[in-house]
Amino acid sequence: MAYPIENLRSVGAIALILALCWLLSENKRKFPFLLVFGAIGVQALLILALFATPNSGVILEGIGYVIGGLTSATDKGSQFIFGYLGGGDQPFVLAEGQQPPFIFGFRVLTIILVISTLSAILWHWGILKAIVRGFGFLFEKTMGLGGASALAVATNIFMGMVESPIVIRGYLDKLSRSELFMLMVVGLATVAGSTMVAYAFILGPVMDNAAGHVLTASIISAPAGVLLARVIVPEEKKGEGLTHGSDLKYSSTMDAVTRGVGDGTMVAVNVAAMLLVFVALVWIVNNMLALAPPVDGGPLTLQRMFGYLFSPVAYLIGIPWSDAHAAGNVLGTKLFLTEFIAYIDLANLPDGEISDRSRMIMTYALCGFANVASVGITTGGLTVLIPSRREEILQLAWKALPPGYMATLVSASVISALPPGLFQ
Repeated sequence: MAYPIENLRSVGAIALILALCWLLSENKRKFPFLLVFGAIGVQALLILALFATPNSGVILEGIGYVIGGLTSATDKGSQFIFGYLGGGDQPFVLAEGQQPPFIFGFRVLTIILVISTLSAILWHWGILKAIVRGFGFLFEKTMGLGGASALAVATNIFMGMVESPIVIRGYLDKLSRSELFMLMVVGLATVAGSTMVAYAFILGPVMDNAAGHVLTASIISAPAGVLLARVIVPEEKKGEGLTHGSDLKYSSTMDAVTRGVGDGTMVAVNVAAMLLVFVALVWIVNNMLALAPPVDGGPLTLQRMFGYLFSPVAYLIGIPWSDAHAAGNVLGTKLFLTEFIAYIDLANLPDGEISDRSRMIMTYALCGFANVASVGITTGGLTVLIPSRREEILQLAWKALPPGYMATLVSASVISALPPGLFQ
């Protein structure tokens, strides 16, 4: 069977992204050639481990079962507090064919609270800590990272871009400029475990193995973020050896529960506030654009502008041109609004407007915190943790956004470059 042109095109997209990052490099003579093979090799290895090994289907089904169990448990708590608004029995008779109301705040944001608390408990019990150390060891050996930065990169897979630096708080002032920049880029290139489950819940009704794909997307974007960060700000010296210690500690299980609920509440409130504000801003902008003449027979909207602007990007990473405008729409939404809104838009695309393969590729392209608002969040968090490096953080913050955004495009391109039958 001939190699699909979409697959070949996505290989070119990876080369183009590396070239763009090299143009932004602070030292163009120090291009990390070995890291290119190491990072992309780790991505391919992790993908094959989840999708191509014997019994990998059982693993994906298990992930889906766990996510389903967590969402069901969350629904029970939400129904106890909010009743029918949280998915409980309806107090009125639904018309034939009518579905119960789905209220985002009571069905999705509540998941963030539960997963944040569960993550804190698993960290205190040492389960999540062991998983993170395993990934940290993998990243140290395959990509030459220092111990502290390897641990922080691994933590970013499961925790947020503000929480993960806390794990190595005692080492933050010792990180090199390159390691600090890498920490920021990887934080923007990945997502937290709490939001990861929420994304899987949003995509579940429209995509097979949604939970497995979202988890894989967050994992493989970490080495992509490392690669692009090292291209732009090359390392001048290797960091410290691998350490198994961290500054993130809970005094007891109840302390983990209490702090997990508090952290989850802050994340949920922040997500709700961001969605409220950005949806309102989009509505305002679209109403202003309605004054412009129609374009291609339809009114000009912010979403359509994103579609035109990012269609070539979607096409380069392996999306067929027939799907590129819809895919470009959500790519732009992710960068200028939030990935939450982008995932909601992706899930709401009507059947036939985008293929199942394109929807899968876009799941990887969107799975990262890299957007305009997140730059402020990561800057605020790091300046509090290491105030002595405030000026350096402010200087690097906006510089971290392009590679953080492009890291998820590299992940999507790797997925697109692999044989389509692998994911069936």
